Amino acid sequence: MQRRKLFAVAAAGMLVAGGLAACGDSPNAQNAKSSSGGRDYLTIGMPNGNQTENNNPFATTSSAGAMAYQWLIYEPLQQFNPVKPADPMTPWLATSVKWASDYKSVDITVRDNAKWQDGQALTGDDVAYTFNLLKSKPDLNQNVIPFDQVTATGNNVHATFTSSQFVNQNKIIAQIPIVPKHIWSTIADPVKDTNAKPVGSGPYVLKSFTQAGATLDLRTDGGYWQNLPKVKEVRAVSYSGNDTQGTALANDESEWSFVFIPNVQQVFEAKDPAHHKVWAPGVLGIHGLWLNTTKKPFDDPKLRQAMNMVINRADIFNQAESGYFHPQIDSVTGLPNGAGDAYIAPEYKGKKLTVDVAGAKTLLQGAGYKLNGNKLTDPSGKPVTIKLTDPAPWSDYQTTLELIKDNLSQIGIAATVEKPNQDAWDADTQKGDFDAMMHWTNSGATPYDIYQTIMDGALLKPVGTASKNGNYGRFNSPEATAALKAYQNAASDADRTTALNTLEKIFVEQVPILPVGSDNVGMAFNDKYWTGWPSDSDPYSGGQPTQPYELQIVLKLQPAKS
Repeated sequence: MQRRKLFAVAAAGMLVAGGLAACGDSPNAQNAKSSSGGRDYLTIGMPNGNQTENNNPFATTSSAGAMAYQWLIYEPLQQFNPVKPADPMTPWLATSVKWASDYKSVDITVRDNAKWQDGQALTGDDVAYTFNLLKSKPDLNQNVIPFDQVTATGNNVHATFTSSQFVNQNKIIAQIPIVPKHIWSTIADPVKDTNAKPVGSGPYVLKSFTQAGATLDLRTDGGYWQNLPKVKEVRAVSYSGNDTQGTALANDESEWSFVFIPNVQQVFEAKDPAHHKVWAPGVLGIHGLWLNTTKKPFDDPKLRQAMNMVINRADIFNQAESGYFHPQIDSVTGLPNGAGDAYIAPEYKGKKLTVDVAGAKTLLQGAGYKLNGNKLTDPSGKPVTIKLTDPAPWSDYQTTLELIKDNLSQIGIAATVEKPNQDAWDADTQKGDFDAMMHWTNSGATPYDIYQTIMDGALLKPVGTASKNGNYGRFNSPEATAALKAYQNAASDADRTTALNTLEKIFVEQVPILPVGSDNVGMAFNDKYWTGWPSDSDPYSGGQPTQPYELQIVLKLQPAKS
């Protein structure tokens, strides 16, 4: 769930002092290179603040992930395109992947021409070691893949699982970074190790690191398994937040980012209409207000239903998301418009989320709540108050929380907005130490990932124990857990549809989160110096530089003609 490892520190002055000064060439020398109309470097920016160096590819809070350079060093077995999830995956380190009919085992053929950056050959043993490492170290197994037995014979790997992995195919094959056995088997604690000198199979090596930026150069050993990218140097810069990242994009200091830009048309695109572009394709993932269902009175589905009825999603889309970033969700099922339409159960076809303050008040009155003036009290007579929390730099979420605060006041709920730093917020999220927060879900080829992130009992942890992969609101529904398991193990599309309809019913009636907007895998970018970016006419991948397909994009880039 790396969706928003996105937000950060390094103003323009810091960029020169920390990020570019460590690049070997001086800024003036690089500007001289670009004056003739071209560049040999690419600048990627992310709004994630100052970073402490951590290149562990399995760490959810690594600098390599936050600064968007991890997937230039480490590679997956195949590439999955979230924009076109029904398409076959693209072979990468694996030339062939064959699943058993019950999806409880897979046979993988590793390509025979890949080498690690230290010159050693990449083999099936490395893939088997990586899988077994995740099996033995649950803290590294971000997607909780239930590995059983994994063996390798030469370049052939056979892996079995304790349950069907129909819903996890892309997570196993396209989201696990493969690491070298000869290095990682010597690491004393792979969970805590920061991997100071990363050795991957990708075309880039880490040259330098500061809190504000990292520089990567092309490998020179001649061992990369395909043609090297045209981009000779990548500069990964971490900005203090959406505003500084947006300014860097507008000023051509940054060329590529996944970032929310308020008033994007005026602030970014209009600065250079020929080259400043935004591409935000939607996927099967959502953003919403997660409620801690262990805290009274928010353990009451009636209260959650009433809260859901007063959220003004149109205001959030237009004001908080600048009319583009997270498209408004209309369906009561929480499924995104367009991408989710085909999955909506018959009983919910055409049923939309609308603002109904009067209806919410009637619902609350019938459930024993009382509205005294502008103050709502629960059935025990206690005032209903709530803390809404998200990191301060996430400006779209902060505006969303302010709008929700105003919405909830219409039914007498007194809300406050708090702005912890990202690390503290992330820790509290995982431990269930919050009232409510805007957060995202996983996304995938079907709606399973959305509902699994929110409602899976397999992810349910006691408050205070970290849940790293979802169910942050501690939603406890054995029926939802059973339906998720039924979907995962279904032998037919009809069985999957039945399970999905059950999940939608639970979501609508129990309201574990208040759905707000759909996810996107987009980007803001500048094609002045590099062309070949994915687009509506060529959606060969998503656009986020923090995702595994980052390298696909860099490999496609060609110097723009001056």
